[in-house]
Amino acid sequence: MDYKDTIAWMQTFPDMERGTAPTDNLTMTLHSMKSLLARLGNPQLGRKTVHVTGSKGKGSTSTMIASALHCAGEHTALYLSPHLHSYTERIQIDSQFISENEFAAAASCLVGAVEAEHNSGDGPIVTFGILTALFFQLARYTQAHWQVVEVGLGGSEDATNVFAEKQIAVITPVSLEHTAILGSTPAEIAAQKAGIITAGSTAVLAPQHDKEVKLVVEQRCRKVGARLIDVAASCSWEFLEQIGCEQICRIKSQRRDVQLRLPLLGTHQIANAATAVTVADAISDSGCKISDQAVACGLASARLAGRLEVVSQKPVVVVDGAHNGESAGALREALKKHFHFNRCIVVIGVNKDKDIKAILAELAPIADTVVATKSGNKRAMEPARIAEIAAATGVNTFAADTTAHAVEIALSHAAPEDLVCVTGSLYVVAEVRHILLPFLADKPFFVER
Repeated sequence: MDYKDTIAWMQTFPDMERGTAPTDNLTMTLHSMKSLLARLGNPQLGRKTVHVTGSKGKGSTSTMIASALHCAGEHTALYLSPHLHSYTERIQIDSQFISENEFAAAASCLVGAVEAEHNSGDGPIVTFGILTALFFQLARYTQAHWQVVEVGLGGSEDATNVFAEKQIAVITPVSLEHTAILGSTPAEIAAQKAGIITAGSTAVLAPQHDKEVKLVVEQRCRKVGARLIDVAASCSWEFLEQIGCEQICRIKSQRRDVQLRLPLLGTHQIANAATAVTVADAISDSGCKISDQAVACGLASARLAGRLEVVSQKPVVVVDGAHNGESAGALREALKKHFHFNRCIVVIGVNKDKDIKAILAELAPIADTVVATKSGNKRAMEPARIAEIAAATGVNTFAADTTAHAVEIALSHAAPEDLVCVTGSLYVVAEVRHILLPFLADKPFFVER
């Protein structure tokens, strides 16, 4: 199979991300995932593992950790989700995306095992499970020393939770998300996410807004016999200055006091960096030394598209995948801190399972105008519903059935000194990037979505 054939094959299976699953909570069972991996010779084993979960910041934190390991000379594989434009974005080897040819070749080796598992009747095979198996295959094939694995959904029952033991389990900030699946309170959601903590591992807990989250994680660590490091209690950090679209910060942990350059804006990204530094400390404690220089190099090199990313100027257009109330609050504060503008025009689209009221409550105080829209994803909420809720906050509101139309409306209302913020969903962010970034303009977009 070539790359295009590979994508077509994977998309014949149910995919909750793309809205092609029969139910919104259809996932691959751990039993079936482990069975599939066993058919492949358990490629998830044989290397050291950092497993990362949370409600927000896990992609950025995972990228920072993998980049620091790479700069320390460790051969490192990184698994992220979702992607913006290409499935190849989900798998990085030594901080580089794999090629389409590598992706297709690895997938070709999975077909027999996937079909056998699919026909076994043990449970549904889903696209995310295939991608997860593909990542482990590539991590083994490239002989990675470390693998940094971002959880897809939750933790306990996620398709990535296939390790009897691991070195590090990371819990980034936990807040309300996927409540129909994970639980109705941060504590219930934290219990699901803490399921990635295994006996003998070190659990690194990022700063949390809800104190119940820490209690849940502490209980899990006591139950399985894991060491807990609380980033908020063991680390301090401060913003120093902004240089263009980068920020300089200082982080003091138990092992180091470092000044760092981050290509990711926002106070929340400094907190993510503090979590990554704490993970680097824990890895160093285990005997794999990560120097201050490697930490500085790694975090300066850690880039993740769609996170407070400037994609156009005059007016400045910023895209960010804030998908819940807490993330939207962090976005609002980051826009106020890092950008100077007269008016803010918010282009927003979310999936049906998101709390749009909570998101708009956080963004309304800085929004002069809201343009409600939707991505091409089948799970997208109708713009009319978003516009109805936005209008109730008192802001000027428009509705657009496509992101292209939404961008057109936003730019027609924006003066050069204004700011346009595109948010609510990484699917919306991806489509707007495709519209506004010249190097994406000649590439087909909907082939993989």
